[in-house]
Amino acid sequence: MTPTVQPFYDLNTGTMTTWSTSARVRPPPWSIHDPKAARTSTQSADAVIAFVREQRLSVEWILETHAHADHLSAAPYLRRELGGKIAIGESIRTVQGVFKKIFDLEPEFRLDGSQFDHLFADGEAFRIGAFDASAIYVPGHTPADMAYRIGDALFVGDTLFMPDLGTARCDFPGGDARATYRSIQRLLALDPDTRVFVCHDYPPDTRGPQWQSSVREQRAQNVHVGGGKSEDEFVAMREARDATLGVPTLILPAIQVNIRAGQFPDAAGNGTTFLKIPLNSI
Repeated sequence: MTPTVQPFYDLNTGTMTTWSTSARVRPPPWSIHDPKAARTSTQSADAVIAFVREQRLSVEWILETHAHADHLSAAPYLRRELGGKIAIGESIRTVQGVFKKIFDLEPEFRLDGSQFDHLFADGEAFRIGAFDASAIYVPGHTPADMAYRIGDALFVGDTLFMPDLGTARCDFPGGDARATYRSIQRLLALDPDTRVFVCHDYPPDTRGPQWQSSVREQRAQNVHVGGGKSEDEFVAMREARDATLGVPTLILPAIQVNIRAGQFPDAAGNGTTFLKIPLNSI
């Protein structure tokens, strides 16, 4: 079965929000339109909300692929406006444990994933309207990455990019290039006609933003893993490349929010919400 997929591209973060039939896959970011002043807006999320209401669609799931490091998830804002359940992979608990220590979060911050409405296990089946769906555990970029297969559509999070861009970095806390390679092999073993929807695109000057390929195209053309590249080749490339990459601009605010399922911490006594900036820790 072939679900209809509607993409929304956020230029500031290169983030692809996709709407699949009656499920949201990867919530849109809170736009930080002034990072220096730490000011947020709901512009990107409002575009999705407007589309859903115009099309008179319903929301069953708001699916997170992992705790993103480059934007703040607007999942709770979408849930409040449209309904649905916020879900992520059950290994988010591992990520919460790592970053609770890094950010010295409040003692009452729970490490059980209870901030989310549902935690998916590897291979767990569920339904979205008339479509069969399943969650696929694909660790490597982070320890908690999930891909979601809905009908003939596969939403891969940051595990794969468009074939000309390759794959995501693996040097965040708990990341693992070998785990990434093995996760990708699981995805490339699916039916070659499976549509692959990426969640980030940083297009070169020669093309505009893209979001859809296929398992067949990824097998043959992905510059990092296509054409039968071995695990050792991939790991050597990925580790060398990651060593040259800078820290994402929004990683410090984003992780603190996203391990809370997109919720901001409680406001302080003066009514202002604060995030922490750990020095010499990332």
